Amino acid sequence: MASPLEQFTIKPIVPLHIGSLDLSFTNSALMMTIAVGIATALFVVAMRQPATIPGRVQSMAELLYNFIADLLESSAGHEAKKYFPFVFSIFLFVLLGNLLGMIPTFFTYTSHIIVTLGLALLVFVTVTAIGFIRHGMHFFSFFLPAGAPLWLAPLLIPIEVLSYLSRPVSLSVRLFANMLAGHTMLKVFAGFAVSLGAVFGIAPLALIVALTGFEILVALLQAYVFSVLTCLYLKDAIDLH
Repeated sequence: MASPLEQFTIKPIVPLHIGSLDLSFTNSALMMTIAVGIATALFVVAMRQPATIPGRVQSMAELLYNFIADLLESSAGHEAKKYFPFVFSIFLFVLLGNLLGMIPTFFTYTSHIIVTLGLALLVFVTVTAIGFIRHGMHFFSFFLPAGAPLWLAPLLIPIEVLSYLSRPVSLSVRLFANMLAGHTMLKVFAGFAVSLGAVFGIAPLALIVALTGFEILVALLQAYVFSVLTCLYLKDAIDLH
């Protein structure tokens, strides 16, 4: 029986090597392309002929749009609305990566730390750049909480800097670990159900159905958490303390 971790193997579909550089088009890249295609198609179709009484596709598009718009304004304030396209794109990319991975034989690109770390670093660099653009060198005051006595600065500043620099690590590991653990668990129980046969495999099969529903919930929740934290980081960059 195949290892539960085999589903996370990145496999080349179109091999491409330039010297020692591997630029192959992989199953991970394919799923990312599909995710971007689905997101683009959804909003192109939904907004092609917008109606006062929306249809199903337009309703879905408007629901996603309003959900992130409300989340951004409530978490980061009115000033953050200009960064809506950035947060919305991050949310859709993570959400579709999580949900597409629930389809059998499909690849979950959010189960790889290199992908989630890349997204987290994108958020980290973007938010830091916004902070410097808005506040200049005053942005460094973020690392000394307002009202803290100066004699505590040698202790507080290193702690705040370390906490700030750890953001991309915690943001990426949270998403990666949840998707990796969930899919591995499903694969293990699926193996039990197959090995126990038609009679004794009923109980594991029922558990798999329940776990699948739970994993879908986790997929939705992790996309939400990633977006919420992105909004909170934006708020820090905009308002400082």
